[in-house]
Amino acid sequence: MSTEPTWHGLRPTARDILARRDYSAPAPSERLARGGFAAGEVLARRAELPWIPGVELVARTIHPQRFRGHFGELGRAGEGVLGSIGFWPRQWASATMHAGSAKGFHIHPPHIPEGERPEAWFQKLFGDTAEPAAAMALRPYALEQWDVMFFLQGRAEIWLVDERAGLERRRMRFFIDGDNHRGPDNAAVIIPPGVAHALRSEGSEDLVMVYGTSTTFDPANEGRIAHGCEADQPPQGWADYWA
Repeated sequence: MSTEPTWHGLRPTARDILARRDYSAPAPSERLARGGFAAGEVLARRAELPWIPGVELVARTIHPQRFRGHFGELGRAGEGVLGSIGFWPRQWASATMHAGSAKGFHIHPPHIPEGERPEAWFQKLFGDTAEPAAAMALRPYALEQWDVMFFLQGRAEIWLVDERAGLERRRMRFFIDGDNHRGPDNAAVIIPPGVAHALRSEGSEDLVMVYGTSTTFDPANEGRIAHGCEADQPPQGWADYWA
């Protein structure tokens, strides 16, 4: 850039350190893995995106109620996306993440039936030749933790990485709006075991989430990866004084 006529009015020392930002649009697959999409766009472009098998995005409609607030639902037992995949949570919980905070990557172990090789098992469940209805019937929801989550307030940045043996290591990164931001990006996400996931509260408001799991919580079934963002420490001066 330093030799371009556009910049000849600057000192040579300034011209020599100039850089140009790349504004070219990445391919959709690269954007999904790196920069991220809004949830509504992910849903609209699902057919062209490299999807992680078993992950689902469920569009949600938020209804404004004048003078009262708003109303939204996730689903009804046996209906919608949850009904179509035969998943209904056994445990529900809520959590609040303060603005700007993050929940580090964590992962739940997939159940592999005795005598099955993991690679062959995942092909039965998610392979290109798997018959959808038969594959759904094989899913051992009661023996492994599947998550479904949606958000009442704030904006969530979701990071997913497929770490299941024999499946392509795909990555998905997208943003889901809380119910207080009514629009096309209101959604729930379903995450299968073996897919590492992390969340970040984007923006200046707290993130309020509701999530359900196919099994009751067991600390032994939660593996942590790159979760140092959760270990915020007090100032060193505080620690010295406290000691």
